[in-house]
Amino acid sequence: MNSKLNKQPSSPTPAESEVIQRLKEDIAAGKHWYIALLEAMGRWQTAEEVMEGRIYKYLITGEAFDWLLLAERLCLEVDGLLPEDEVTALLFHNKPPLETSPAEFKKLIGSRKHSQCLNYFYGITVEDALLQATEDEVRKERRVLGLNNEQNIDEEAHRRIYGETLQELLKLFRRENKHPQSHSISLTELKEFTYWLFKYRLLHNDKARIASDTKKALQWLKDNNRPPFI
Repeated sequence: MNSKLNKQPSSPTPAESEVIQRLKEDIAAGKHWYIALLEAMGRWQTAEEVMEGRIYKYLITGEAFDWLLLAERLCLEVDGLLPEDEVTALLFHNKPPLETSPAEFKKLIGSRKHSQCLNYFYGITVEDALLQATEDEVRKERRVLGLNNEQNIDEEAHRRIYGETLQELLKLFRRENKHPQSHSISLTELKEFTYWLFKYRLLHNDKARIASDTKKALQWLKDNNRPPFI
């Protein structure tokens, strides 16, 4: 999927500075900060930037929009104008201060970004939940057998879902994407890897298995009080 978001390696472009200024003005004028924030996201066009040494990659593999990361970035620009408890609830618990319907959310950020948000939710949030749910199953099975060993649970979970171990999958992902075979992984690369796993699973599993796994992941999110997409 092509994107209209542009990669910027340094400070915001004049266009993005204008978005930030408009956000400040909207909040100062009395518009609810969350609505102003979503509208600012709709106007934002930079896919990746570096601010104060930190890489902000909002669009994973050109398809999945990490809207909470952009929310964090924009909230930093209006620090002092926002209620701290509401910002914390949004950024750390994905709990917005206002209820918006899916249609309202889509209208505020735009159709393209809304679609990319869904890609992120199903390709990264739900995929990670599937891994967590499967790890929980492995732990439960071991406890039934009287084993309390946590070793290699993540490897076993990956093998059950994808047919390969975590290390084998990570090597394949890095080889395909020309990433260095490092002993560590950054948060950005982890998101890219998780999205790659999502596509790998869709490619290698039948529709019934895909539907079953997705249902399991969504149930895990619900059971663990993780909020849905919005």
